[in-house]
Amino acid sequence: MTEPASHAMHDQALQREAAGRWGAAVRISHPADGALEISPNPEVLSEVCGWLFHERGYALATVVAQERAQAWRLLYLFWGGPPAWVRVRIEMPLDRTSLPTIADRVHAADWHEREIEDLFGLSFVGHPRLGDFVLHEEWAEGTNPMRRSFDASRPPAAGSAGEPRWRPGRVVHAAGAFMMPVGPVFSGAAQASHFLLETIGEEVLRTIPRLFYKYRGVEKLAEGRTVDRAVLIAERFTGTSAVAHAWAFCRAVETIAGVTVPRRAELLRAAFAEFERFRHHLAAIAGIVHSTGMTVASSQADLLVEEALRSAGAAVGHRYLFGQVVPGGMYRDWRKDQLDELCRTVESLARRLDTLSRMFRFSSSFLDRLEQVGIVGRGQAEDFGLVGPVARGSGVEADLRTMLPYGSYRELLRVEGHVEQEGDGYARLRVLIAEAQESARLIRKAVARLEPGPVRVEIPAVPGEAIGWCEAPRGATFHWVRLDGDGRVARYRLTTPSFTNWHGFHLAAERFAFQDFPIIMATFGLSTAEGDR
Repeated sequence: MTEPASHAMHDQALQREAAGRWGAAVRISHPADGALEISPNPEVLSEVCGWLFHERGYALATVVAQERAQAWRLLYLFWGGPPAWVRVRIEMPLDRTSLPTIADRVHAADWHEREIEDLFGLSFVGHPRLGDFVLHEEWAEGTNPMRRSFDASRPPAAGSAGEPRWRPGRVVHAAGAFMMPVGPVFSGAAQASHFLLETIGEEVLRTIPRLFYKYRGVEKLAEGRTVDRAVLIAERFTGTSAVAHAWAFCRAVETIAGVTVPRRAELLRAAFAEFERFRHHLAAIAGIVHSTGMTVASSQADLLVEEALRSAGAAVGHRYLFGQVVPGGMYRDWRKDQLDELCRTVESLARRLDTLSRMFRFSSSFLDRLEQVGIVGRGQAEDFGLVGPVARGSGVEADLRTMLPYGSYRELLRVEGHVEQEGDGYARLRVLIAEAQESARLIRKAVARLEPGPVRVEIPAVPGEAIGWCEAPRGATFHWVRLDGDGRVARYRLTTPSFTNWHGFHLAAERFAFQDFPIIMATFGLSTAEGDR
């Protein structure tokens, strides 16, 4: 049986089951992009999404809210399959500002709905924790910066002193219980984030995170810009994953335009994306070593990170690879000798990482801080929709390079996945080490397969909407883009792996001692800026 025929059978089976369950309460269509679109009545929205997530095995990619000219439109985008993509679409009049929550059945949607409530003013009936999420009390009550009426060129109104101040929802009320704050100010380069740890003794019973101290309105600022300008926003809101986020954005734009990126450009994109992953994982490993207080090993790990950054600067002119991936391909080409030098540097660093990792992985004082600490079970990881090395450390095979292959990963580059089952800090460390070594192999393979040819095609200015995805260093990232008739961004929605995984961070931090907290945080390796977009 051919692959299209097999997908068609699965598509029909999904339709039949949906029709059998909800009948006329759902309408099913087949957009030109090949996705299956389900438009349910609001009263069965949660049931439909829960069915896709729990029974059909789909993962939630993102939730896109749009204020269109005549109506609200919400898209719940699920991936898995076949079919690879299922869209659940809801439309309602602009004067209606509430709809049922799906977080009661799809817990991975929890933060998506809270964010939409803050930024658009839509309320999700049945959600237990709406309010004060992305926008803190410094914003005036009722300000919704993603509404069409909001003027992003002017400073927003500030909150007044008389407005309610944030108070955490305390749960532990036993005798001797107290709350210990961590942050929001940290030393070094860490951005603002706040955690309240509830406890009776040394064990953390509950972790209450408060992020988004520096909401930057990336999605709003992209509106009205050409794709060549918007990609600069996509790659710069978090420097450590510039290639991945630019690639995901460009893939959405290229899908709308209906263009095929040259093979050489796709291989170069993969090579630099794997270099970015390699450099990121070196830094994440160094962070874990720092958190355990191993001074000598920390210095050696830092040297690997610095040499990787210098190598990036020498290769492309920017330590964090800014400005390389553009709509239609790559900004420029590279000579073979330049790419070979990059490969040799990465391979040398990979050998040194192997030597270093064998040293600290057989150190009992190091392992005692990681093994059986910060455990996230597979069921928890799936329920919260965790992604990247965090998910793979808990036995979840969530890697878009293999599950939804794109670019050169479709045929030319085969990725050997690395999954651990224990779900603790040591499992996450092992995933990082194995993936760094795999990235070194993939870089050499991509460079070896390069053939002469163009590295960029022109992007016509056409309207449309599409989703682009990429396996960023921290996990799956999704960039949904809608372009107007002039080819300018009309709506931009990005979901990052840090946003996704911060939602489940408390699972690892609870039931462990206070002194484990910084180590657990290091093994998650998340970025505050990547979520604070």
